[in-house]
Amino acid sequence: GAEQREKQYRAHKGFGDRRGGVISARTYFYADEAKCDQHMETFLHCIDASGGSSEDGFSAIKLTALGRPQFLLQFSEVLVKWRRFFHQMAAEQGQAGRAVLEMKLEAEKLQEALANLGIATKAESQHWFTGENLGMSGTVDLLDWNSLIDSRTKLSKLLLVPNMQVGCHKLFSFQTGQLAHPACRSPPQRATEKGVRLMVDAEQSYFQPAISRLTLEMQRRFNSDRAIIFNTYQCYLKEAYDNVTVDVELSRREGWRFGTKLVRGAYMEQERERAAQIGYEDPINPTYEKTNEMYHRCLDYILEEIKHSRKANVMVASHNEDTVKFTLRRMMELGIHPSEKKVYFGQLLGMCDQITFPLGE
Repeated sequence: GAEQREKQYRAHKGFGDRRGGVISARTYFYADEAKCDQHMETFLHCIDASGGSSEDGFSAIKLTALGRPQFLLQFSEVLVKWRRFFHQMAAEQGQAGRAVLEMKLEAEKLQEALANLGIATKAESQHWFTGENLGMSGTVDLLDWNSLIDSRTKLSKLLLVPNMQVGCHKLFSFQTGQLAHPACRSPPQRATEKGVRLMVDAEQSYFQPAISRLTLEMQRRFNSDRAIIFNTYQCYLKEAYDNVTVDVELSRREGWRFGTKLVRGAYMEQERERAAQIGYEDPINPTYEKTNEMYHRCLDYILEEIKHSRKANVMVASHNEDTVKFTLRRMMELGIHPSEKKVYFGQLLGMCDQITFPLGE
């Protein structure tokens, strides 16, 4: 019911018009599926144009343009609650305060908790924590936990919303096929055929968990040999570093190429106003300096990954001169040469020519 929804993921009076306080990002409105199909054709034409004008071009898509935003809202809530339950379990096992990838749940205790909450009996959950990847060490980390929600499991059974106090309730149920969002099919396939890198734009924080999850599924499928799909991380979000490190570690384990675009973020004023109106924690870093620190921290982590594996790729999408100089300095220190085509820079056309032209030279 509505009273059990998380405040951040409830439909709000401003939900239908997401332009307020946003001057640097396009907002699409859901009219019907026919309109989404038109947007899809536009994106495909852009990919074709990029492929025809450059050997290593980029193109961008926006998932809210390609389907019903309400789906992204609801799916995001489930993903966030599922992850929060993991953190609650970790706290109960005395691991509160650890770095997100250092938290490891004892599989047996986790099964007992799932049974007590009515999510699954021990017999039902037994096979969840066995096999090649899960439970070999007797522990379950966040990546193991997240992998329980994927195309190989019965999502309608797993997508319950656990609550340590009241058991669990089913927020909504859908079958695996519904994860076949339009953006997961045609654009990445066309981009692969045309030799174009596809950047999935970041959007409002209440959509972003679902957008990142769908992008992850595209990366798993299309980034096996080279980074075709780039996810976007907004470094003004308090959780940006955790999100980057978790996804890089997943790419290591599964063997695909990590691709990312790093931005500071385009929706700050809107995000803060919405959080204050509805009554949830502001997801944005408290100061500009904190956002700068977060950006450089995430960027440095990815540059180190490039140094060690040469499998990661990053687009430094910034008009900040200090950030560009920081990146160039770290590339020199880490031995990452521009000719390797692992690090890219992006500025809006004409906005910071004093940065763009020297970089081009």
